[in-house]
Formats: sequence, C-alpha cells, structure tokens
Amino acid sequence: MSATALIPVANSTAPPFPCFTTTRARRKPFLRNSLVIATAEDQSSTEIPPPESVARRLILLRHASSSWENRSLRDHDRPLNEFGRADAVNLSQKLEQLGWIPELILSSDAQRTRETLKIMQEKVRAFLEAEVHFISSFYSVAAMDGQTAEHLQKAICKYSTNEIFTIMCMGHNKGWEEAASMLSGASIELQTCNAALLEATGKTWEEVLLTVYILCYLLVY
Repeated sequence: MSATALIPVANSTAPPFPCFTTTRARRKPFLRNSLVIATAEDQSSTEIPPPESVARRLILLRHASSSWENRSLRDHDRPLNEFGRADAVNLSQKLEQLGWIPELILSSDAQRTRETLKIMQEKVRAFLEAEVHFISSFYSVAAMDGQTAEHLQKAICKYSTNEIFTIMCMGHNKGWEEAASMLSGASIELQTCNAALLEATGKTWEEVLLTVYILCYLLVY
C-alpha cells in the first residue's frame, strides 16, 4: 500500500523559533622570531571564509503502524504490526530513490520508532551511516499542544553541525503534523509512516530555523 504525492507549497508566514549558539573568537596570528612581517592583506587571506548559503533538508517522519495485540504493554513499548513493517520498508526505499538520506537522525525512544528506524536501516544501508540520537522527550512533547516545533528546533540546534545538510526527526502525532504545518505554513496531515520532506536555504541551521520551509514532498503510505 503505497502512494507518493509531490506537493509544492507557496509559503508565506510561520512563527519563528530562535536558536542561540555561541561562537569562538578567532585567534590572532602568532609569529615567532622572524624577519617576515605579515601585512593586513596577508592576514586577511588566511581567514576562514563565511559558510555559503545552501539547501538544508528536514524530514519529519511519524512512526509506522503499531500493534495493539498485547494490551498489557505500555503505550511506549508497543511494537509495529505487519502493515507497519511493510510500510517502513517502502518508505526507506522511496527516501533512497529521492536522494533524501539523512546524516543525522533524532528519534523518539519509543519501541515503535526504534523499530521503524531499524527496519529502514536493514533495508537501505545508507541509513546506518547517519548519526543517531534517541531522545525521550520526543515521546512526551508530541502530546502537548503547539510545543513540538520549538522542541524539535532546539534539538536540531543541540545535535547538528553546519556540515550536516539533511536531518530526520522521528516521532508521534499530534505533535509531528503540528510541527510540519507550523514550519512550512501549510496544512499537513501525517498518518502512520507518513513523512513531510521540508527544505530551506541558509548558511547555518540556526539561520534556516528562523525561516519558513518549503514542503517538497509528502510521502503517504
């Protein structure tokens, strides 16, 4: 059961969520005893140029369909069902086909998100190359009205570097579709194993997170 929709969105407004980082002061050149005197032109040539503005991509993925068969399990511990496992395979293949392979994965620590990721890694080995962090607060914040987008942005600021261009955040509704809608300015629904593929341009993740994303794809299974 799979279908893929390409939905371009003309974004206009979305509430910004600032992120704060600190930068280290650049060290001044140190010269030992030498007859060579560095001119201002020489010194400027050794400075590190500012980063270029590049496309930075964010995948917001809701976990695959889970099982309710064992009623004694806590909600946090429920595994995937048969349909969820199949959808996770299909999703991983579609992301690979589109070239949206994350370098950083931030995920809820619930069993169903862990299992979704494990299946994706087994099917598409490129997912194994990503840095992965399981964040317990992703499970709880998704149940809170209007707080997920800001929470995700803070996590991205904490774990990312500017050398990373694609990040995937895995979690739960209602928070995930609220965050996708808020960040893109579009109305987005995320059923199980649906993914919103967002893109924005900026020199840093901090800069990108202050802008409105474009919804490039909505993957529906």
